[in-house]
Amino acid sequence: MTSTRLPGKVLMPLCNSTVLEVMLERLKKFKSQIIIATTNDGSEHPIVALCQEKNIKYYQGSTDDVLARYYEAAVRFGATSKTTIVRLTSDCPLIDSELTQQVIEKHMHSDFDIVNLGPHSGYPRGLDCTAFSFSLLEKTHQLATTSPDREHVTLGMAKFSSISTFTFAEGESIEHWRLTLDEQDDYAAIQAIYAEFNDSTDFSYQDLKKRLKEKPELTDINKHVSQKVV
Repeated sequence: MTSTRLPGKVLMPLCNSTVLEVMLERLKKFKSQIIIATTNDGSEHPIVALCQEKNIKYYQGSTDDVLARYYEAAVRFGATSKTTIVRLTSDCPLIDSELTQQVIEKHMHSDFDIVNLGPHSGYPRGLDCTAFSFSLLEKTHQLATTSPDREHVTLGMAKFSSISTFTFAEGESIEHWRLTLDEQDDYAAIQAIYAEFNDSTDFSYQDLKKRLKEKPELTDINKHVSQKVV
């Protein structure tokens, strides 16, 4: 809610609902496991109301210390050392549940400390998903001191532990497509994409990729928007 570039972006209208509700709808198979890790600065009241209405678990924590917020939310809902924690950002209403499932299963059934699907893997920004153990989150929370490490959750993990990482590869380079919501033109692009699907949320990543290749004008809408540098 306190985004500097697009305040209140997760509750902006989309598909006769809101950005956050669309994302939750696309992840509905995980509903019982989702925790909305929101803030405690007062701006979060509409998000809390939505969670209560939709029966979604939530936790209110520090606005700036997102690492602590994640750790405290995990503790609040009973995480143990071997619990797989999945990080998703709430400004990605085109997130794909099957890709998310692949990340979760890879982490749960392998020895990799971190499993990623995100930047520098060929995938468009906006499908990002990272899985890691609660024990790694806890250690990072205990040792991280810099503001970037506290704000970005996974940024400091490799600084305090020797870790192994697996990153899913798209197979082609379409990472220039922006499917995330940071600025007004991102919002226009996401609205246009959903209009192509008649505001349905029930389409796969493969369906999405096919449509965007057929209609490159959709990804042209926000191609000039730059990602914030950490």
